[in-house]
Amino acid sequence: MIFTNSISFIVINLPSIWCMNMVLTKLSLPALLKISSEKNTVKHLKKDIKQLNMKLSQLQALLEEKEAQLSRLKNNSETIKYANIGQTKNSTLASGVNEESLLLSTNSSEACATTATHMGSAEMGQTWASSRPALSRFATNMSGNDSISPSKLEFEDVGAGDIIQMFNDGLYTENGRDAQGEEDFPEVKVDFLETFLGHTSPISCCRFSSSGNNIASASVDGTVRIWTYDSSTPASRNATIYCGTEIMSLEWECKSDRLLLIGTADGGIKAWNVDAKRVVCDLNTTDAFPSVLDLKCSPVEPIFVSAAASRRYGSSNIYSWGFASLTVWNMKTWKAMTVLPLGEDPPAITSLCFNHNGKILAASAVDGMIHMFDMSAGLQITGWPAHDSAISSILFGPDETSIFSLGSDGKIIEWSLQNQGQVLWTRNCSRFCDPESSKSCRHEMALDVNGRRLLVTSGSVRAPIYQVRGHASGMRTLPHGAAITTVDWHPTLPMFLTGSADHSVQVMSLS
Repeated sequence: MIFTNSISFIVINLPSIWCMNMVLTKLSLPALLKISSEKNTVKHLKKDIKQLNMKLSQLQALLEEKEAQLSRLKNNSETIKYANIGQTKNSTLASGVNEESLLLSTNSSEACATTATHMGSAEMGQTWASSRPALSRFATNMSGNDSISPSKLEFEDVGAGDIIQMFNDGLYTENGRDAQGEEDFPEVKVDFLETFLGHTSPISCCRFSSSGNNIASASVDGTVRIWTYDSSTPASRNATIYCGTEIMSLEWECKSDRLLLIGTADGGIKAWNVDAKRVVCDLNTTDAFPSVLDLKCSPVEPIFVSAAASRRYGSSNIYSWGFASLTVWNMKTWKAMTVLPLGEDPPAITSLCFNHNGKILAASAVDGMIHMFDMSAGLQITGWPAHDSAISSILFGPDETSIFSLGSDGKIIEWSLQNQGQVLWTRNCSRFCDPESSKSCRHEMALDVNGRRLLVTSGSVRAPIYQVRGHASGMRTLPHGAAITTVDWHPTLPMFLTGSADHSVQVMSLS
């Protein structure tokens, strides 16, 4: 009897269960459709935001171009005005003035060249004389050929033409005619553009990995993001590293994309393993030198060098660091190996660069000096005063017979390493070095793999790309929405990075 009732109960309730399932299905289908619709809406909104950001950048760039045109028109009108006034003067008087001006210009040029030569000889004669044996080792290490050595141990004469070029680079007019300024450079043509919008604060540093497949970008809020780019898909984030303090330097391991070194303002050096997605080593400099201004890995040995500096309190200028410390670290034991000698109370080191075989390390300082170290001996072998202001960035030339330096005043100089002290090429990009932005970020430069194009940071929404030692005009990058604070070139391809105060990073491939 009990069994019969149970069967009856099941039979009676089967339709009820079926009805409940139908009701649930009807309820869930609209909910699913609503969720799908909301996802599509969010996706479209993100796309619209990206397009609006690009349009805003283009409008800001257009506004900047119009302002530059107005400035040039104003200068041209003033030139025409003074020219008309001059034509009303007596022709003899005009001729005399022109002759006097020409004579004054010639004398001034000769005086500048002579002064530059005398300054080089007077201030550097003792340094070069005491460095002769070291300089021979330096030339051997750089080229592997004992027959190549610096032929002169003092500044070479800088020709009058070079001096005039150095001064006229910053002018809009030359010899009464309009000269092409950076604002007139054509916009770079790109095959591929990707914009990474993963940061929420201004970008302080961005670097390609050794293969160029990964990118590390740091923000002023203390975060580092590692991400990849692909022409077929939007940029995807691999990892986010929270450092909790200002990030001052980034450096990838030279032989692989596995390790990323991060230098912070509180003396920390973190080694992040990309595969494991974790910090594998957390080092600390001494309390006396808390600001890790730069990190460089040797291209050959498992070592890296850190440039740390003490802080001078009471000043907000980024070039107000105190004394310098250069430490060599072992990347197998993660311990300090040695401290490179810099002398007593040395000014802060701002930038480091290894040559191709890791035997020579170049370092630039806030007092305008360039230092060269023999890494096998752990000693400084030479150095010279390169700028009247702090040097913010330094790079070896492609054939390593020269070295580039960028001053905080915007002057770029290529120095010969075979005829030490000789200027091979120079540009003045001071109009891009905004004094206000220089207080919060270091200007830097990057060379392409062929060493023919030099990309420089900018206080404007566009950055200049100079043709090194060429007569061809330069180029301008595509615009950001704010100042361009960091740059880097791909290690093998004609592709570069620009990070901006508008929180974005752009990857551009040249056509």
